[in-house]
Amino acid sequence: QVQLVESGGGLVQPGGSLRLSCAASGFSVTYYRMSWYRQAPGKERELVAAITSGDITNYTNSVKGRFTISRDNARNTVYLQMSSLKPEDTAVYFCNCYIWPRDYWGQGTQVTVSS
Repeated sequence: QVQLVESGGGLVQPGGSLRLSCAASGFSVTYYRMSWYRQAPGKERELVAAITSGDITNYTNSVKGRFTISRDNARNTVYLQMSSLKPEDTAVYFCNCYIWPRDYWGQGTQVTVSS
């Protein structure tokens, strides 16, 4: 049974850092494209970062140079290191993986950037 569990969210001041974790079970993150999405109140869910099975990464423009996605195959976990956080980064962050024939999502973790 595929399961994704996010953790690491919280309240942080502007300019601060957080590391989100996505613990996977029921499959190996080694072999799949893993993604982080976020959804702010009143906005659509957007792709933030992704890492392929070949370790190719991509980021939405607004987080380039500030966020880093990585994967620990031994722990079967995907991370999102977030630095220089801004109030506009406030959102619920979701881990995602597509395993044919469907998408799988975690429950989300809240990130709030505020002074």
